[in-house]
Amino acid sequence: MSKAVLDINDKPTPIQLVTLSFQHMFAMFGSTILVPQLVGLSPAIALLTSGIATLIFLLVTQFKVPAYLGSSFAFISPILIAANGLTEDGASVSPGNAMIGAMAVGLVYGIVSLLIWRTGYKWLMRLLPPIVVAPVIIVIGLGLSGTAVNMAMNVDGEYNFLHFTAALVTLFAAIIFTVYFKNILSAMPILMGLIVGYIYSVIIGIIDFTPVKEATFFALPDFLIPGVDYEFNITAKILLAMVPIVIVTISEHIGHQLVLGKVVNRNYIKDPGLHRSILGDGLGTLVSSFIGGPPKTTYGENIGVLAITRVYSVYVIMGAAVIAIVVSFFGKAMALISTIPTAVLGGISILLFGIIASSGLRMLVENNVDFGNNRNMVIASVILVVGIGGAALKFTDSFAIEGMALAAIIGVILNLALPGRDKEVANYD
Repeated sequence: MSKAVLDINDKPTPIQLVTLSFQHMFAMFGSTILVPQLVGLSPAIALLTSGIATLIFLLVTQFKVPAYLGSSFAFISPILIAANGLTEDGASVSPGNAMIGAMAVGLVYGIVSLLIWRTGYKWLMRLLPPIVVAPVIIVIGLGLSGTAVNMAMNVDGEYNFLHFTAALVTLFAAIIFTVYFKNILSAMPILMGLIVGYIYSVIIGIIDFTPVKEATFFALPDFLIPGVDYEFNITAKILLAMVPIVIVTISEHIGHQLVLGKVVNRNYIKDPGLHRSILGDGLGTLVSSFIGGPPKTTYGENIGVLAITRVYSVYVIMGAAVIAIVVSFFGKAMALISTIPTAVLGGISILLFGIIASSGLRMLVENNVDFGNNRNMVIASVILVVGIGGAALKFTDSFAIEGMALAAIIGVILNLALPGRDKEVANYD
């Protein structure tokens, strides 16, 4: 175990604080703004809420866990389903109403946190073994693959060679930074890919800078407040699209806590406790969605920065959160982000969604899941086909469980019902 340059509660010098905080901000930046770009939300509000959620998380975990919270990719499809669905009277559901589902997700986190506090955490790890969680993660990645390719290749539904070259340049740039760079740049391939792709797009002339010229230097993020910007209308469709994804995101949270604990030489499952970290994640998501931000999750990119720099100070994470909050109010910067071509976002999404799917495969391999066992084969097969195939259990036009949500629920049920269930506690590391 390498000695920390700055341990959890060590205070950096002012110069260290600024430089190291910006480093963490850049590490999460690409992914955090990509999610709202894909689902039609405001990148500025995503940045603002990532900072707010991180500060909440640090407070709830007693400033013991140096984790940064950014936009969750697991909720891209559910947000699109909830935002573009129909209510019982046939009216369109606004993107703001998808936030209702995200608020419900935050509340479910709170309930799970309370149960862990009262009963321990081992039941949760048994409920969500790798044979259930890993295939659902694969579904999340592959289910979005068509979206990524369409964004990369097409403009207004038509194939566009010039835009596709921008996507490929972005993709290969991100791959190069992922594979060939071993320093801090390797921890932020998404951001670096976006930068290279953007520069190439400027060179080939597919970017319109008019929004940047028209933007003010200071601008409020686009808040979405329930009861003010949209009607607070809870529907079964919204809840069923969003809440079941908790099965995946809580598993992801546990995995991050285990990995982070190894990086900083702490046991975060016991101290401050899994109940506190899940509660912090849930409260961050709840507050974020209340003002229009996407659901949150702890970021592996920032864990990578911790591992590379060996700077574990929570003060640095707090600094990154504050910087993100400040940057979200710079109108020119947010307008510049809005000019990123769809092709560039598509190029980076090809790699990112593929990595999500591959991380599911990695979980199966690292946990030695035996596919010679028919039980495991059945569970994984059903989850994959139901999720990627877009199966839907429709009760009425507005009451349905579909896609990855249905796949996750069926996976949990099969794991509990089929004989031969592994009694060991799952290891998500």
